[in-house]
Amino acid sequence: MRIIFMGTPDFSVPALCALAEAGHEILAVVTQPDKPKGRGKEVSMSPVKVKALEYGFPVYQPVKARDPEFVKLLTDLKPDVMVVAAFGQLLPKTILEIPKFGCVNIHASLLPKYRGASPIQYAVINGEEISGITTMMMAEALDTGDMLDQETVVLDKKETGGSLHDKLGKIGGSLIVKTLKKLEDGTAVLQKQNDADSCYVGMIKKNMGDIDWSMDAVSIERLIRGLNPWPSAYTDWNGRVVKLWDADVVEKEYEGVCGQVVESGKDYLVVKTGKGGLSIKELQLQGKKRMEIGAFLRGYQIENGTVFKHM
Repeated sequence: MRIIFMGTPDFSVPALCALAEAGHEILAVVTQPDKPKGRGKEVSMSPVKVKALEYGFPVYQPVKARDPEFVKLLTDLKPDVMVVAAFGQLLPKTILEIPKFGCVNIHASLLPKYRGASPIQYAVINGEEISGITTMMMAEALDTGDMLDQETVVLDKKETGGSLHDKLGKIGGSLIVKTLKKLEDGTAVLQKQNDADSCYVGMIKKNMGDIDWSMDAVSIERLIRGLNPWPSAYTDWNGRVVKLWDADVVEKEYEGVCGQVVESGKDYLVVKTGKGGLSIKELQLQGKKRMEIGAFLRGYQIENGTVFKHM
């Protein structure tokens, strides 16, 4: 098929590769404009742009995809289908109506649950046992179009936002190839979403990682995993920011205030929460490397009674 591919982050790359390897004709790749990144503010290309240039595909980076000139450019390419995977802009009706087979979105949840920008992180944060990929026809409202195919994945006990992201990216690549084959040969079955079963999840913000120790230990442990690798969960230790990368739930109730260190030894540290305790396994002091708790405690003394604080 003649395809225009629209995507930006790492999640989108496996789908672009799968479509190319399946022999589809990639007419153009559309991605977000280059942005300054890092401390040096050097201009950085999106992962999709990097991969597209490796393949030699034409790349377009509109500030606003809805601009009439850009819509005309897409129209003139005469695509059979547009494939969209985490592009980063809402597409207007003028674009959705261009392709012969419509615009197909690769969404990282089992719709209708978790519409919106951060379904991967919230699947972990909310303790879901399964997640997956949905391919769907795009509509003007966000993630509301008719579903085409779904594939599920079981979350590991220690699943993180990062590990689930990588799994779903690969699944998205294989599933979109199957979906396009069905569209092309006329065997695709459209299924409407039940809006009553939907929920919307917005953008992840950095301050979401600020741990509220009055929450129960199970919720905090999920938060730590869900926000790994970005923006990460963190807390205040004597005026210094400490990121928490791994922890285990301790099903035991403790005296003291929430956030207080209630058990400690040469290689373990347990913090009281609103319900239960949290045994910290891996952490990172601001400006330092990530460390296992035993290595950290050999360099820094944290006594019982120390209180980690909500910032």
